[in-house]
Amino acid sequence: MDRRLSLEQKQFLYSNGYIVIKNAVSDDLVSKALARIKSAKKGENLSVEKSMTDLVNASSITPLLNEVMGRFDPPQAAQIGVLKKRQPGDHYNNLGYKDKDMPYYGAELHMDGNITIATPQTIQRGSAEQIYNRYIRSGPKGDLGRSAEVMGHNYTPLFQDPQMTLGLGSFTAFVFVCLNDQSKPGCGQTSLLPGAHHLTEKFFQRQYAQNGHIGPEGPDWPRLNINSENRSGMNYLPDAIVNACIDKNSLSTPDGRKWPKPLQILMQPGDACIATYHIPHSGSRNENGTESRKNIIFRIRNRSRQPGKVLTGISDHPDRGWLGEWLEYEPENNPWEKSKQAMCNMWNEWEGMSEVVATAREIA
Repeated sequence: MDRRLSLEQKQFLYSNGYIVIKNAVSDDLVSKALARIKSAKKGENLSVEKSMTDLVNASSITPLLNEVMGRFDPPQAAQIGVLKKRQPGDHYNNLGYKDKDMPYYGAELHMDGNITIATPQTIQRGSAEQIYNRYIRSGPKGDLGRSAEVMGHNYTPLFQDPQMTLGLGSFTAFVFVCLNDQSKPGCGQTSLLPGAHHLTEKFFQRQYAQNGHIGPEGPDWPRLNINSENRSGMNYLPDAIVNACIDKNSLSTPDGRKWPKPLQILMQPGDACIATYHIPHSGSRNENGTESRKNIIFRIRNRSRQPGKVLTGISDHPDRGWLGEWLEYEPENNPWEKSKQAMCNMWNEWEGMSEVVATAREIA
């Protein structure tokens, strides 16, 4: 089925950074994906199963994205986002706070393409430099010092480029496909900060203008928060973004720190949420669901950025290999600079949004 976004839907996407497409995936494709998840053996990798990739490749999502964003490589893999029903826990989360203390169903709002190393479960001692060095050497490759060779347990590099000027991987669009009922809050939904994609784009522009460095460890974005409860929490978002998204009604952790309230994206089986790369987002705790939350997640990049590289649809750092391998590029092709420009100019890779964007910016 060849579906397109209406003008009103494109305007909503521009303003909010996401759009929910009702019944984007047929009942048959949803049933096949659910059946494959149900039949999976313990430890089996379903990410490359055709029943998963068909959620985009054989559904209305492909023609819709082709029109609103542009051409992209058909996904060969997907993130299987299954979250079991559970109650708040005593462990420290990636932000360095007790899971049970985090508001908004434990949402850990972040930008994709950021390294994550297993969170220390004890309060860290020492200086900020000592805590940082201890953190990066606890990754799967061991003590490599501060280097672009350092990898996280999420397979994402500490830096994307050898010069260590790009602290985030990037792409163009998310696709979150819903496979089970998530029509009420607290069922593990994807959570988003509507409108904050404009803030992240402007923040990247300011970073780039200062010294050409973008992401964590660039201007005004320290990688770790040593003021968190465990003194080794990830600054998944810079303070400038967090502070712009909180108000007097925002909930706090016990230390008094306020957190932005995300919007839980309520969907039903077959619905899909399309969002910009730039939007802060998170999974959330599945406290109220009657079963595991099942979202299949795809990361899509407009083919125009690197037409010579085929993307699988799962990586948040496609300028590097999945395990951090260094890819070969033509001498005149600087992938890091191209990605920086895309991060600073979000809508350039949304080809079907050009008129809407131009009109909105003219009015503003």
